[in-house]
Amino acid sequence: MKTERGKVWLGVSGLVLDEQGRWLVVKKKYGGLLGKWSLPAGFVAPGETADEAVKREILEETGVATHVKGMLGFRTGVLDSSISDNMVVFRCEPMNTTIIVQEEELEDAQWIDPNVLLHDKQASVMIHEMIKAGYSDSKALIDGINPGNQFGYTSYKLFF
Repeated sequence: MKTERGKVWLGVSGLVLDEQGRWLVVKKKYGGLLGKWSLPAGFVAPGETADEAVKREILEETGVATHVKGMLGFRTGVLDSSISDNMVVFRCEPMNTTIIVQEEELEDAQWIDPNVLLHDKQASVMIHEMIKAGYSDSKALIDGINPGNQFGYTSYKLFF
């Protein structure tokens, strides 16, 4: 799987909060987050923007449809001294709250209070750091812009 994506990866994850302020979290059946609570996440596919990818990934993994409200942050790292692993973290609003776990990839998916996650050893490092840093400020989505026909964009969005 690592070689299919090349040496520069772009992933997305979404912080989805319900009306009680609980976070939508998942436990993957594989990889470095095996058995850990993490945000729904995945890779951007060819022909889609990062915000479209996060909505698709959240829906595929949990059955929860979302609206992207803004961008919360960016995670970047290097794997094995050769692969640039990057992830855009979005703030999303649920359109529904009933979870349907994608059993192929996930062990579990739940709505959990962030104060519980902060003290849960099964929560990922990124979740712990997001809670400690505060997670409410996001950069708003600006859509419907054309930077000029000379570029050939079929979709163009900003987060400021």
